[in-house]
Amino acid sequence: MTIPFSIPTTDLDYCLEQLLDHKPPKILPPETIQQLCHTLKAQLLGTPNIMSLNSPISVVGDIHGQFHDLLEIFQIGGSPPSTNYLFLGDYVDRGYYSVETISLLIALKLRYPDRIYLIRGNHESRTITTNYGFYTEVLSKYNGSSEVWTYFTDLFDYLPLGATIDGKIFAAHGGLSPSCQQLDQIRTLDRFREIPHDGIMADLVWSDPDTEIMDFKLSPRGAGYLFGLDIINKFCQDNDLVQMIRAHQLCNEGYTSYWKGKCLTVWSAPNYCYRCGNKASILEILHSNYGSKDPHDLDDDNDNDDEFSDVTYKDYANRFNSLRVRQQQGVLPGQFFNVFEASPENRDDTLNSKSVNGINSDENFTGNGDFFASFFQERRPKQYVEYFL
Repeated sequence: MTIPFSIPTTDLDYCLEQLLDHKPPKILPPETIQQLCHTLKAQLLGTPNIMSLNSPISVVGDIHGQFHDLLEIFQIGGSPPSTNYLFLGDYVDRGYYSVETISLLIALKLRYPDRIYLIRGNHESRTITTNYGFYTEVLSKYNGSSEVWTYFTDLFDYLPLGATIDGKIFAAHGGLSPSCQQLDQIRTLDRFREIPHDGIMADLVWSDPDTEIMDFKLSPRGAGYLFGLDIINKFCQDNDLVQMIRAHQLCNEGYTSYWKGKCLTVWSAPNYCYRCGNKASILEILHSNYGSKDPHDLDDDNDNDDEFSDVTYKDYANRFNSLRVRQQQGVLPGQFFNVFEASPENRDDTLNSKSVNGINSDENFTGNGDFFASFFQERRPKQYVEYFL
């Protein structure tokens, strides 16, 4: 009889402690990274290309190695396992802490497998990570050895390509493909490989919505396509969906809503590349109970910004049911973009033009068994309204 390979919970807690409980955070040794990646690959072998998830869940966009801003996400959205998270890819490259970021997410996925879900982005690729920072970062942090990069990039081949939420929302990193009309076409793909240059798998991680067109158009990125309203309407109708959620595009306000919420972009890397000055967000989905009413009908076709000038803290406190908040953000009922600014460490990195690589000023802090939750219990709570206004 085959005994499933797994890592003891105590070992996973120790990995989390190394990343969360030290200043600077301790990178995990190569043999530990190898074991983590091997274990997660074994688990992901049985995971379908499109995962079937349920609300409530919080959806996170691009992180790009901004480790301290990832910790900020857990502070405002709730730390696992108290909150379910779906991450839409692009965990590495660009930022200073890709190693720490992907290490933390893998450890969390293994520690809380039914609370953390990861899908693949266009940067979870050998070609892209060789050119945009991750490969060089691994060489720098592991004394010139690339073996850790190999462990991670081999794992990337196992990540799912998308997810459905309550059977009504489709989530992927990028967008739609002219070669794909049905979700079943994605479900039958062989995903256990490097992202190809074209085809459905490439389009899922590279494509973008465009409000200026109705059909498909070649993307200026050099990969994937731009897709318009007719395309997403038909895709949703053919697959009994109401919405697509994706990441992949920098948003100055942290999010973008297309076609009255038919397609949403969530961006989760504030002050991207330590110079863009943008906000970031996570998309909180409480439910998708739309009933017989058209969920895209926001009851008001007036897009005048003055309509939203009287949005108050009371509206945000009732954020999932507030019509004014939905109109302002362009989301469906039961959804809310929780917007946040860059972490103080991000600002330090920006000022110093290098990584400060520090997360916790208390060297003597020791957790109480759940190091991840304990880390946030020790941090000074922030004002709830700061992230919305």
